[in-house]
Amino acid sequence: MSDPILIALFAMMILIALAAIRLSDLFAVVIMFSIYSLLAASMFVQMDAVDVAFTEAAVGAGISTILMLATLVLTGRFEKPSTHKSLLPLTVVGLTGAVLVYGTLDMPLFGDPNSSVNLHVADRYLEQSSTEIGIPNVVTSILASYRGYDTFGELTVIFTAGIGVMALLGIGVRGRRK
Repeated sequence: MSDPILIALFAMMILIALAAIRLSDLFAVVIMFSIYSLLAASMFVQMDAVDVAFTEAAVGAGISTILMLATLVLTGRFEKPSTHKSLLPLTVVGLTGAVLVYGTLDMPLFGDPNSSVNLHVADRYLEQSSTEIGIPNVVTSILASYRGYDTFGELTVIFTAGIGVMALLGIGVRGRRK
């Protein structure tokens, strides 16, 4: 049932990306990318990756949209015409995409019950988490302990990005401009 939904969401994402490429109104481009992020979050929900979907919705559709709109206030709404046409950016993006696709070729299929994570890791969590961690609820023990460093890393990245944005926007700087 979810395959047609995923295909429809992916098709809409492709259409949104193509529309964003063709537009010269940067406000419309920002809105298109916000819609793109919401569609990506919906895809992650369909694939049962709710934590990734939450992050995509918060960062991709939320913070990024606000930052891009703030940038438009400072720069202008319409794209200036380009004086030169270069294929270098398209070539770099194409090569990067090809390398990324090549890197996923030896991954297990999505939902494969014979993948190593389903054969070893899940069984260990279910059988030993209550004795290793001392928390009877398996989900809580995974989120609080096994994925604690992962969650801490994500928080560190988000905090660092927030500090970087504040530094770029000059928030907290008082009376230093002359």
